[in-house]
Amino acid sequence: MNGQEVVDAVNRDRATELDRLGSGKALVAATTANLDREPVLTAAAQAEARAHETFETWATDEPDAAAREAFADVADTEADHHAQVVALLDDAPDAPEPDALHEYLRGLDDTAERVGAGLVGRPLASSRSLLQVVNFFVNEAARAEADLFRELRSDSDATVERGIEVLDAVCADDAAYERAQAAAEAAIDTAYEEYATQLEVMGLDPKPVC
Repeated sequence: MNGQEVVDAVNRDRATELDRLGSGKALVAATTANLDREPVLTAAAQAEARAHETFETWATDEPDAAAREAFADVADTEADHHAQVVALLDDAPDAPEPDALHEYLRGLDDTAERVGAGLVGRPLASSRSLLQVVNFFVNEAARAEADLFRELRSDSDATVERGIEVLDAVCADDAAYERAQAAAEAAIDTAYEEYATQLEVMGLDPKPVC
């Protein structure tokens, strides 16, 4: 087993959840149906802030050098993302509480699980969500904002590629890869469950309407 096989398996086994996280309802759930510029930007900024805090914490207590370096790099990237999004807002949002995904991530201490969940599962989910932010600003004819979120999405996709490399550096056997895959899938499940619950609270079906 290797890192690419982990990513391929996660994409295959969680295809439905990832597709729904990237649906047009993603922003409805993230903003509780307040689909205006400021709420969309606020939700995006808070997502980046949560990720920065998670990876910054991991970068300080992770014993494996390769994983620790990757976590530090992602923390820096997320901090930069947060700053760029906040610069588009009239007022900087308050520091957010962790959502269900980041509560799950912050509870992990196994290196392979952290890499699988944080560098594979989380960015696979966030890439889908960011696509809907791009689409929102395209529809608003806000080219600069759409371009920014395309860049943020590209960084999320690059994090998955980094995750493949780090998995191959930290996983000594198939059992470690399997733990990483399970953690990545659990991260996606956690994000999806919160998304679905939020929609159901608003009386919406998280499943696509055919």
